[in-house]
Amino acid sequence: MKHRKPMPTALTIAGSDSGGGAGIQADLKTFAVMGVHGMSAITSITAQNTREVRAIHDIPPEVVAAQIEAVADDIGVDSAKTGMLSNSSIIRVVAKTVDKYGFPLVVDPVMIAKSGAPLLREDSIDALIREMVPRATVITPNRMEAERLSGLTIRTLSDAREAAKVIVEELGAGASIVKGGHIEGRESVDILYYKGEFYEFKAPRLHKKTDHGTGCAFSAAIAAGLAKGRGVVEAVRVAKQFITMAVDYGLELGGGHGPVNPVAWTAIPAERYNVLLELEGAIEILKNNSRVVAKLIPEVQTNIVMALPKPYARTPLDVAGIPGRIGRFKDMITIPGKPEFGASSHMARAVLTAMEFDPEMRSAINIKYDGEVREAVERLGYTWSYYDRREEPEEVRRAEGATIPWGVRVAIERAGGVVPDVIYDYGAHGKEPITKIYGRNAREVVEKTVKIGFELGRL
Repeated sequence: MKHRKPMPTALTIAGSDSGGGAGIQADLKTFAVMGVHGMSAITSITAQNTREVRAIHDIPPEVVAAQIEAVADDIGVDSAKTGMLSNSSIIRVVAKTVDKYGFPLVVDPVMIAKSGAPLLREDSIDALIREMVPRATVITPNRMEAERLSGLTIRTLSDAREAAKVIVEELGAGASIVKGGHIEGRESVDILYYKGEFYEFKAPRLHKKTDHGTGCAFSAAIAAGLAKGRGVVEAVRVAKQFITMAVDYGLELGGGHGPVNPVAWTAIPAERYNVLLELEGAIEILKNNSRVVAKLIPEVQTNIVMALPKPYARTPLDVAGIPGRIGRFKDMITIPGKPEFGASSHMARAVLTAMEFDPEMRSAINIKYDGEVREAVERLGYTWSYYDRREEPEEVRRAEGATIPWGVRVAIERAGGVVPDVIYDYGAHGKEPITKIYGRNAREVVEKTVKIGFELGRL
């Protein structure tokens, strides 16, 4: 009896990008986060970074074929994708080997690198059209590649539809998706032609330079979907959501086009869970020291927040806190609910501003401010700084929600650009003075808070 595989498998037949942004590196990251086991057959080794391709060394065709055969014979291939195929000999041997096993194939007709360097020799384009396009379950050209394949000029979505149809009906692909990244418009619209029908997949147009590896990761995501048994349309729909997120949260590395970030697909939900778990643990510490902490609750009450890590923390919705704030009843604290994201815009802005200086300082709590708190902070040896709202510029005062970011920046700049343990807000008319305690995580913050509470008891 044939054993059921514990995980679907997908194979990338592509070049290696030494910068880790495109090629098999991008593909394998994509396979992993999309829930399939990734395998590779390397066609070419490139020496490249975010700016340029410095060198290309093609792998002998027979070695490319041997890589495909090795994994297909033993592990099995539920789907595959091609990327950089470099020359006619590699194209022919890949086509022949794919025929031997008959797995679904996504063809990314890679011709030019993001830096502009050619990745497919000019005399090999005909071989790509003749050998690979008819074997494609799905082919994923961008505008320029679709123009070369179809012979049409593409400027509009109507042009893209016509080209996609030509690639299927005249060149023999099973389905063709002409990507909209290089077609003008407020949205990035991909056009899929499949079984006589057109489909549109839309996403906001992102004006970012973190797009190195976009085509590789997108085609790999489609291949992953096919490996998991999704139909073509559903595989493309999910891949569009995936690549939009990967570009949006791309990594600003290097001096050219930074790499897309496939890991965002699973990292964001995982980090959201971790933040909530961390806050719940911190709340337990507060509860266990309720009498000590209660003395520190200000009139405006307390909130403890923690942000997602960079590059995922952008707005107050990426920072979790306690809905309704932490209050005081007699000599005990009251916690009205479990932590959730977007629960405290004030403290969220305080943390997001601190993270501009130190991305590791992701958590903060606000407690009361008075002379005894200051003395306790100094006795404990905590670093501190302050801001005075009397120094606040008029344009900041008039802007909604601008005071706290301004104040935190001023305090950190006073501390030499280093986020201190404590920042004092001296308050203003009608604004209670507040102490903000910072830390790398919520537990660290509440441990500092509890120590301040105990120190107050000794004064």
